[in-house]
Amino acid sequence: TDISQRFDAGSPHLPWDHPFYDIARHQIIEVAGDDNFGRKVIVFNACRMPPQHQLDHHKLLMYLKGTLDQYVESDYTLIYFHHGLTSENKPSLSWLRDAYREFDRKYKKNIKALYIVHPTMFIKTLLILFKPIISFKFGRKINYVSYLSELEDVVKCEQLLIPARVKEYDNKLRAAMKPCTQPPMSPPRSPPLPNQVFGVPLELLRQRSPDGDSVPMVMRDTITFLSEQGLEIEGIFRRSANVTLVKEVQLRYNSGATVNFRELEDVHLAAVILKTFLRELPEPLLTYQLYNDIVNFTSVSSDSQVTVMKTLVESLPEENYASLRYLITFLAQV
Repeated sequence: TDISQRFDAGSPHLPWDHPFYDIARHQIIEVAGDDNFGRKVIVFNACRMPPQHQLDHHKLLMYLKGTLDQYVESDYTLIYFHHGLTSENKPSLSWLRDAYREFDRKYKKNIKALYIVHPTMFIKTLLILFKPIISFKFGRKINYVSYLSELEDVVKCEQLLIPARVKEYDNKLRAAMKPCTQPPMSPPRSPPLPNQVFGVPLELLRQRSPDGDSVPMVMRDTITFLSEQGLEIEGIFRRSANVTLVKEVQLRYNSGATVNFRELEDVHLAAVILKTFLRELPEPLLTYQLYNDIVNFTSVSSDSQVTVMKTLVESLPEENYASLRYLITFLAQV
């Protein structure tokens, strides 16, 4: 199978004559945005694997490689939902062995974590059997996740499009537990703190700004620093930053403290903070109201696209328009 033919990674919407159509349509492998640290998230859903005789496992492996090829130059996270793997649809041990060997150093170097959700004794035993061929470094990246709520420390579960079967299984596991041992549910969203910056609407941030600036301070701080120090650095948005530092900077912003990136001297930290701020906005810069218009923009005739896009952008709220313009002006230089 020709894996050089480009495709929208993880998309089930490939043309019927595409070499990977019969794999993509099952939605076994999906790309689910970025995790809480700015790393791309690739999801593997075992429950969506059809019976062995209905799936070309070699082609599945090539499709996974083709998906990862689009992201392995940057840090990424792999989440494997194990529930739904049965004797009917699980691949052979020899295939699993060959699959691990198929992924050379370029795939293993930048994977920062592999999360195995709802692990069973089978998968744990399997990893013990494979221990002789699994490198020590890669072994340290494997994490068992017993309940979906535990994933919230890594990624927002709502963005993962978790299969209904997996959610139902998670609920059954919770219901079977004694009340005193119940894992914590994801906490409800609380009102923003007086100085909170992350996860706060742009309109509220503008109202709080002493001079009514429509562009949030986080964006001005990070983009100013990146414009000065980051334009000559390749891949400033592809690398992750120290997790502890990211949380410290977020805490400083949320407590109303000043953040000086020149003192921190870390271009990738500033880039991750900018991505994190934008990702945690309750509503994206282009707003939910424009979602359908943006998705369908490719169907607009080429001679009308400039006019249509201008109309869409100008319909944004003032703070969204100002922030988007500020961001795009910077990205045009990168």
